[in-house]
Amino acid sequence: MHKNFFLKNTLVLACIVLLSSCDKEYNAIGDGLIGENHFDFNKYTSNVIAYNQKVGPVQSNGLEVNALGILDDAAFGTTTANFATQVVSLTANPVIGDNPVIESVVLTVPYFSTLKSTDKDGNNVYELDSIYGPSDAKIKLSVYESGYFMRDSDPIGGFQQAQKYFTDQNSDFNALKVGNRLNDAVDGAQNDAFFFDNTEYVESVTDADGKVTKTKTAPGMRLNLNKTFFKTKIIDAVASGKLASNDVFKNYFRGLYFKVEKSGSSPSSLAVLNFAKGEITIKYKEDLSTTTAGVTTISRVEKSILLKMSGNTVSLLNESNVNTAYSNATNSPNVTLGDEKLYLKGGQGSMVILDLFSTAGELETIRSNGWLINEANLVFHVDASAMASSNEPNRIYLYDLNNNRPVVDYFNDQSTGLDVKKYKLVFGGVLNKSAAANGRGTDYKIRITNQIRNLIKNADSTNVKLGVVVTEDINNTVFYTLKTPTTFVSKVPKPSVMNPLGTVLFGTNIPLGSADYDKRLKLEIFYTKPN
Repeated sequence: MHKNFFLKNTLVLACIVLLSSCDKEYNAIGDGLIGENHFDFNKYTSNVIAYNQKVGPVQSNGLEVNALGILDDAAFGTTTANFATQVVSLTANPVIGDNPVIESVVLTVPYFSTLKSTDKDGNNVYELDSIYGPSDAKIKLSVYESGYFMRDSDPIGGFQQAQKYFTDQNSDFNALKVGNRLNDAVDGAQNDAFFFDNTEYVESVTDADGKVTKTKTAPGMRLNLNKTFFKTKIIDAVASGKLASNDVFKNYFRGLYFKVEKSGSSPSSLAVLNFAKGEITIKYKEDLSTTTAGVTTISRVEKSILLKMSGNTVSLLNESNVNTAYSNATNSPNVTLGDEKLYLKGGQGSMVILDLFSTAGELETIRSNGWLINEANLVFHVDASAMASSNEPNRIYLYDLNNNRPVVDYFNDQSTGLDVKKYKLVFGGVLNKSAAANGRGTDYKIRITNQIRNLIKNADSTNVKLGVVVTEDINNTVFYTLKTPTTFVSKVPKPSVMNPLGTVLFGTNIPLGSADYDKRLKLEIFYTKPN
């Protein structure tokens, strides 16, 4: 009997300890279970002050992806995206034989694409991703040798920090481009009338026995570059040691500058590309001498040198034809009452700053009520009229602006999936689309339950300002420096610099009685009262 009593008490004690320890994790686990069903929770709506903030020129070197092209957007204006990169040789200190003659020089950069179908003859049909603009759009594309030397380290401060390059430095690179453009093929689709083609590339090779082998490559930029230039710049320079090491080579051949312009009266387009996967393949033939039984025979053999577009890179952006409403909103934000419309634009565009619990005494009252916070969301409604003809960013990102770091809900969300762009779905920020809106976006919801819990539970917690930007990669939490810091902003999330798109959202300062009043940004808190 004593043993049974002891076991029962031990079991009860263990359950209490277990429940106590589990309670520490309950909030984070419960967040992903509540979903849209709020059961019998009470709802409290807190007003938010949200206003626009111009970003301006921002650090843009070493981005994982870069924009290239021209994007005309009715809501924001025209974004022109140029690009510069260093080039490294994967063929260390090559040995060049006698009588070298270049057969071809081809620059390739893959597009983001998805294989949609394959016909009975084995031909593949691809759909391109991250290409923005009309299907018949063309741009004038020129690739130049760059004369701008991109340092690894910043001399200011004794070369102790990496050198920063900024979005507004296009004039620096354009002024130092060298010679004529390298993509000077007769085919206008490679220069004056370039377009982002979704056709796969098929290469046929016939061997000595007449057998034909076909190689198929997914869609990508494919430019034939000037052979004479590369004969002089690369092949002839080997003997003088210019390819002895990449440190020497990067100073000798300072890289490539990609310049885009309007192609006549054609509409334009812009793509987001991973230039790190790009390469330049130089194929050439040289003499090979073989001696058999005292007889020397000279034959031609095919060789190649591979250059990669790696090292220092920089995204070079220009904003023009700026929409008046966008310009006014970002130049004169209402930091006291908030703005009626919120403009998020990637690159060197704009962001939004949020102040929560701005009503005097509101936070203290909530704390005194002792509410159990079940869920807290910020819901941003898209201005469908303003965005009717614009490309919509798939995701926005909210962060702690005071400390330039993610909020606690970001860290707590461990959700993953096959698509890395859909990681952290509980935290949210993904564009919700509606069939009733012809498949267009309606809103973005961001869950900040634990941010609000901590703020209410801990009286010493700081009610920090929050920043909101568009994002290209929710998994990247690095911050990049503004060239000219503002009162509240000195850095922005790096993925916002990668994304060229923008969205117009309803803000907080919408007059009562307006048709859009119910679409204003609010903080929604679902809670249960203490017993």
